[in-house]
Amino acid sequence: MLPGRVVAVLGPTGVGKSELGIALAQRLGGEVVNADSMQLYRGMDIGTAKLPFSGRRGVPHHLLDVWDVSRTASVAAYQELARSVLAEILARRSVPVLVGGSGLYLRAVLDDLQFPGTDPGTRGLLEAELAALGPNALHERLLALDPVSAARIHRQNGRRIVRALEVIELTGQPYSATLPSYTSLYDVVHVGLDIEPESLDVRLEKRIAGMWAAGLVEEVLSLVPRGLRDGVTASRALGYAQALSYVDGLATADEARMATVYATRRFVRRQRSWFRRDPRIRWYDGESVDADAIARTIGP
Repeated sequence: MLPGRVVAVLGPTGVGKSELGIALAQRLGGEVVNADSMQLYRGMDIGTAKLPFSGRRGVPHHLLDVWDVSRTASVAAYQELARSVLAEILARRSVPVLVGGSGLYLRAVLDDLQFPGTDPGTRGLLEAELAALGPNALHERLLALDPVSAARIHRQNGRRIVRALEVIELTGQPYSATLPSYTSLYDVVHVGLDIEPESLDVRLEKRIAGMWAAGLVEEVLSLVPRGLRDGVTASRALGYAQALSYVDGLATADEARMATVYATRRFVRRQRSWFRRDPRIRWYDGESVDADAIARTIGP
């Protein structure tokens, strides 16, 4: 185990992770490290609920705004960046506080995960099949080859299905084999935050309405000249994909906004399913969370 204490604040979208992360960093003498895959992108602010500089209350934040929207997300690249940042923070005798809801990104940093390489030819063929046949057909193939991964990956998540099939093709091993047992590389305290589903559904609908009112469509329009449409990852992000459909005249504003609500609720269910499998997480109620009490349990 690597030396130094690390705190991970995780859970589904919209439960208050950013605020708790800052509160814990203030109490523990820490620095926040972003573990939200979409907040890595420059300019994707409103739709990702990225805290502005003024809202960070003097706490240093890392790994925000590091990639262009045209870049395809890479868990392996994030793993390298985040572990380097953790090493720098720990060398300063500060406490890294990872904050985010991207479960695979968190595990990639904190656990002993190895990621197979990629092959452009294999990836290109699979992406062509995805475009021609759709994600359901490829998901059926994955189900036959690797039922464990198929159960974990949503049938409409074409990007992850392609990646799973690529790994199987290149290694001859199930994609699920890349996710070993829960073994941390660091001394990690896993702080899980959640809210009752009915309450979170209401909160999410209000939050998404606020994003549209705050100018999400205008943000999307500003990102189109910077390559948003070409970004395999960014263009499919929650809110951004739906706003693009409105911009393109494929949906009304109300239809696109409600599509964002429904897609976010589905995403939250997948997040819960992912995190609930991890026995190391201690869960707290996001509507009555006490940062002081949590900090005391973490200790010096």
